[in-house]
Amino acid sequence: MISARPDPCTAMAPARSRILAQIVLAVNALCLAPVAAAQDQPVPPAPEAPSRAIDYDVRIDAPRQLRELLEKNLDLMRWRGNPRLDREQLLRLVRAAPEQIKTLIATEGYYSPKVSADLDTSGSKPVVLIDVAPGDPVVVGDVDIELRGFVPFDKGSAPIDAAALRNRWTLPVGARFRTADWEAAKRGLVRQVAQTRFPRAQLLDSSATVDPDTHRALLKVVIDSGPDAHFGGLEIEGLKRYPASVITNLNTIRPGDEYNEAAMQALQGRLQDTGYFSGVEVSADMSSVIASQVRDLKENEGATQQPPSGPAVLPILVRVTENKRKNVALGVGFSTNTGARTQAEYDDLNVFGKRMKSNVLYEQKHQAAKAEFYLPTTTGGYNNSFGTGYDRLDANGQITRTTSVHAKRAWGSPLLEKTLTLEALTEQVTIDDLPTTRVKSVPLTFSITKRHLDSLVQPSRGYIVNAQIGGAFLPVLTDEKFVRLYTRALGYKPVGDAGTLIVRGEFGAVGSKDKNGVPSTFLFRAGGDQSVRGYGYQQLGVPVGSAITGGRYLLTGSAEYDYWFKPPWGAAVFYDVGNAGDNFHDLKPKVGYGVGARWRSPVGPINVDVAYGKAVHKVRLHFSLGFTF
Repeated sequence: MISARPDPCTAMAPARSRILAQIVLAVNALCLAPVAAAQDQPVPPAPEAPSRAIDYDVRIDAPRQLRELLEKNLDLMRWRGNPRLDREQLLRLVRAAPEQIKTLIATEGYYSPKVSADLDTSGSKPVVLIDVAPGDPVVVGDVDIELRGFVPFDKGSAPIDAAALRNRWTLPVGARFRTADWEAAKRGLVRQVAQTRFPRAQLLDSSATVDPDTHRALLKVVIDSGPDAHFGGLEIEGLKRYPASVITNLNTIRPGDEYNEAAMQALQGRLQDTGYFSGVEVSADMSSVIASQVRDLKENEGATQQPPSGPAVLPILVRVTENKRKNVALGVGFSTNTGARTQAEYDDLNVFGKRMKSNVLYEQKHQAAKAEFYLPTTTGGYNNSFGTGYDRLDANGQITRTTSVHAKRAWGSPLLEKTLTLEALTEQVTIDDLPTTRVKSVPLTFSITKRHLDSLVQPSRGYIVNAQIGGAFLPVLTDEKFVRLYTRALGYKPVGDAGTLIVRGEFGAVGSKDKNGVPSTFLFRAGGDQSVRGYGYQQLGVPVGSAITGGRYLLTGSAEYDYWFKPPWGAAVFYDVGNAGDNFHDLKPKVGYGVGARWRSPVGPINVDVAYGKAVHKVRLHFSLGFTF
């Protein structure tokens, strides 16, 4: 039985369990590798004449993962090609190699390897031959998580859920015992505890008792909660141009609430989204906890230490760096949907006490201009805005010009976002040489979006769903009353170690007596980068002359498999299907399929797809930047 204690890496307290032997180096080699590299490598020989220098090759026969580990860390690899290395030094490195190899591969869970290292001088160039048979890996046999503290201070406060902590432990029974995974599991456990109620939680002790004969490791972790903590008041630093209400109206944390790191992150996100700040930092003032602990020690000096009489109170520190009042941004881009793009934005944070955002967009097939005014967020968390805009779209033979004014209320969070929008619009539609049609309407639309993703920028797990219901319900400035339903869903599921399955679907329906009075922007067309690939942007719909117009119904679906062969680079295969029409029987599915390249760039995922549209017998290139929903 061997007790392995990797905690010198993280400065943990010494173990209290009795052990027969200790192999600290074996389990700690991964985290101490940089130190070992500096301390354990042979002292370079004094400079010698060039004739004494020796050049050599190293051949390692080992499983790929272990071979890569040895190639990066073995002294024989680091000293290769050094002009100061002579034959005597090389022989010393060869003799020391087996023990060093055993130490290194123990970090990967192999404690009973067979290792040999020989120097072959039969050729013109010496070759070090290393053979590694790792044997069976050590797996986790049992995990003992001991919780100390965690006593609620009042009846309404629930104790920590030990069963839930154990379920979230990332190195479960049966898993291969790797040092890196062991250290990560301990850090993750402390992190989980510290995120709610107990921000001063710490790892008191840990041990890994390894039995090479049975290839099992018995793990023990001792966590101390530290003091229970509740939030105090808000303390703001950095405000000069804007009123404090810009921050306080967005704060949903009340004094006395239990400490919760997610609540602070949500507040930070809301403040960053306002546009008033170039930098936001929201944190809890831990100095009050430390001062309380020091005071308790002094008061209880020489006496039996008593638990604190109540929870620690942590003020919330909000440090902000204000944006300039006026900002101008220019941009260029390209989309296979609408062509080359130039864009200009003007943002003024204080126009009659309101924030104004304006945008002018010019694309080959799409031009738009809009301005929107945002009122300060209310204490109830509502974001109210109003604005006006003009939009022109030339897609598949139909030219649509829309002028609108609108008022919008948004509330919720990025995880559950809700909006209510009232518009008054006029629309002109031109198709071929047909007379231009004009439509006016006052629609009201409610939209809700639910996000459950591991990343809002580059998701790989989870789902996002959007549902909309609306329409023009009153005959006021409206040519045709209508009701509209629309929903779209997107899901991500990891497949194996390097794959991701992406599924997408959408459905839409419009009900009205006369379709001609419904604005075309509320009807449906399909095709393009984010719809059915293999077809042009909005190429699928209802034919009118040489144009494709919107239909009453929409139904599309997609399945895609991404394989990340060398992150951040990946490849994809996909199959899309869908159509739009005026009747359900017109929704004859149009199929597109193909392959693509993926790159997780710093600004978001970049996708390049080559798709074949089966109905049109054409191959089409699709390009998109960023995660779009």
